[in-house]
Amino acid sequence: MANTILDEAIQKPTTPKLKGFLDGVIEMLPLCVSVIPWGILAGSMAIQTGLSFWQSVGMSAIVFAGAAQLVTLGLLITGASFITIIASVFFITSQHLIYGLNLRKKVSSLPLKKRLLIGFLLTDELFALSSKKNQRDSSSFKYLLGAGCTFYIGWFTFSLMGIAMANSIPDLNKYHLDFSIIATFITIIVPMTKKTSTLIGIIWSLLTSMLFAYINLEGAIVIAGCSGMIISVFASRIMKEQK
Repeated sequence: MANTILDEAIQKPTTPKLKGFLDGVIEMLPLCVSVIPWGILAGSMAIQTGLSFWQSVGMSAIVFAGAAQLVTLGLLITGASFITIIASVFFITSQHLIYGLNLRKKVSSLPLKKRLLIGFLLTDELFALSSKKNQRDSSSFKYLLGAGCTFYIGWFTFSLMGIAMANSIPDLNKYHLDFSIIATFITIIVPMTKKTSTLIGIIWSLLTSMLFAYINLEGAIVIAGCSGMIISVFASRIMKEQK
């Protein structure tokens, strides 16, 4: 009996301590590559907006939100007020409240300092990876930390590249590097679109955002996104989709 138990213990595979962390690193790398143009654009725009070198570096290091950075820089160029910038960034990044609520059950048992760290590293890309089904460790602290740190380092590195290139290659925005934003979100949204109601909400948001932009409606993206979520909820209830 003792020999049988010993044999089973020897044959049972052991999990390396860094396995979850390394899994997160590896799975985040493709998404890091996809935001290279985005990071370069954000870094160069910061310099062209009039920020100093260290202000530009600090923005990428502390804000750590690509869409919020680009919108803030765009509003600074147009001379928008502080309140307008704060309100715009709030609505653009409001989806992080939903991300946090979804991850709450999975990280609520962690100490506060670990939850705050995951909260800082939480991005659209990290949430997408953590939401994968059939992934046992996709919500573990080590996995989230590995994926989040990898994306943070990648974003910061690419932003530094943009900051360095701003003076040597002016007007990087004319090369339409912002298309990488669309490409990145497509790679995130498509795998997560598994319900008809979700698809309806996406199509609605896409069409209305183009319409509102065409008629120069302020807050077109925010209005289109919020209305798309409402349409998706109603569609889900009408079709009685299961959660």
